[in-house]
Amino acid sequence: MKPFRAVLAATAVLLALAACSSGGPAEDPTTTGGGGDVTTAEGTFPVTVTTAFGDVTVEEQPERIVAIGWGDAEIALALGFQPVGASDWLGFGGEGVGPWAEGLYDEAPEIIATLEPSFEAIGALEPDLILDVKSSGDQARYDRLSQIATTVGVPEGGESYLVTMEQQVGLIASALGVPDEGEELLGQVSEAFAAAAEGHPEWEGQTIAAATKTSEGWGAYIEGSERVGFLENLGFVQSPEIAALPVGSSGFSVDLSSEQLDLLDADLIVAFPIFIETTEITDDPLWQQIPAVQDGRFVVLDGDLSSSYSMGGPLSTLYAIDNIVPLIEDATS
Repeated sequence: MKPFRAVLAATAVLLALAACSSGGPAEDPTTTGGGGDVTTAEGTFPVTVTTAFGDVTVEEQPERIVAIGWGDAEIALALGFQPVGASDWLGFGGEGVGPWAEGLYDEAPEIIATLEPSFEAIGALEPDLILDVKSSGDQARYDRLSQIATTVGVPEGGESYLVTMEQQVGLIASALGVPDEGEELLGQVSEAFAAAAEGHPEWEGQTIAAATKTSEGWGAYIEGSERVGFLENLGFVQSPEIAALPVGSSGFSVDLSSEQLDLLDADLIVAFPIFIETTEITDDPLWQQIPAVQDGRFVVLDGDLSSSYSMGGPLSTLYAIDNIVPLIEDATS
């Protein structure tokens, strides 16, 4: 069976590209850490950020941004910039963003393929900054993008999409000269998680399994992924049965055979389909035999809820907290 992460990658559709905002004065450069720690003064350029590919200096405030990393465009939008390039990893269509970011573009972006983007099309947009922060971390991809324009790639240790929200927001906000706005965004998310967790002290320490199914089979996410992190921020802990399984090539998931579905049993299961019908989960006889499912201690997400849960950016996460927490309440009551 193919790793389910590979199936998502193989079917992920197109990239979106759009336009960004104003310039600012050039002053002495300052540096941010690879984890996105902000030390720049807002609006000050040039600014230097540290990535897995070394230090990258943005000489002046970018006006034409291409954002092709997973969720990079939504973060730029949340910070007040409109990229001339945005990835549509989850196949939203239109402007390439979910409902939590609708209306943030003045002009619909151009769409470009995700995993194998057209470098020619990107170059034709004449970008002055490329964001590929949540990405594979592939050296050849980075080198090619850097030939087009200054490129901010993955932070150290962030290869294979293993970039936290804090790292992603920190690097992007710093590169755009608005570190304070980045900190504010992260603060809003922290406050929303804290409020939800404080409102449900009974969730503290309960086990969770974050599962998915594709046309190739079942899988589960592990600690370090957005899906598990979302639930941990509500007080839950990773199922020890899932944590004990060997990690797949993605670095943040494990494959499960149908015969292993009993390993998903936990105090709560959160599952979602990837490019298949939701009924392929809910109608699966082996899924129905899991004790937690029989007890009703599960949530199956689809549509915008699945996308918001998976995207892992500030805007999508706030949307997910508002809309998924009530479903978890029902499943655990």
